[in-house]
Amino acid sequence: MSCCLLPAHSAIIEKNDRDYRPESFRINDSSIEVLRKIKTSNNWEERKKLLLPLQFKSIKEIKNQDKSLGIIKQKIIKKYFFQETERNWKPKQQAVLDQLDLFEPTVELEKIPYKFGYEFIDEDGDKHRYSISDWEIQELYRKCRDKSLSSTQIGKEKEAVEKVRQKLEVEFMNNKDLYFIVGNLKNYKNYFMIIGVFYPPIITQLSLF
Repeated sequence: MSCCLLPAHSAIIEKNDRDYRPESFRINDSSIEVLRKIKTSNNWEERKKLLLPLQFKSIKEIKNQDKSLGIIKQKIIKKYFFQETERNWKPKQQAVLDQLDLFEPTVELEKIPYKFGYEFIDEDGDKHRYSISDWEIQELYRKCRDKSLSSTQIGKEKEAVEKVRQKLEVEFMNNKDLYFIVGNLKNYKNYFMIIGVFYPPIITQLSLF
């Protein structure tokens, strides 16, 4: 996910010896330094130069190269979907979260009781149904729910789900040149999900002049 300005950072990193995946590193939080802001001018040209060299043709190509992270441009998005899920983490899900090393042990991650995602076909013709594990999408849901003026919890949740649908289905699928940032989990190497989206504007003939 992105806003109008994307910060470029510098940080001290080291290979995570507890994780076999080649892209897994530990970051020294205190060493993070913002170097500059990467703007969205010229149809996101600068951002594309940074991110699109990491693009793969398909999920199969990512797996064949023994990678756990990559960007793909889907051939067809069949549909956006959402579904209600459990309101509490299952033991197996909690175990996965404990492996991510993204949060301090004292911080409890709120379980969002809905799953959002896309069904799509990649450039190899393979069909996928991936949920979106993107912090900003989950935060969009939380903010819309918390700002809702509905008098009931169910009403607040329905309003938030609709706001997320408008973003992912109406705006992204119709007005954006959408790419999926996909990744797997340490203990589930063949299970991929969408961990982020890259959404520059669609370039039309008029925008070229």
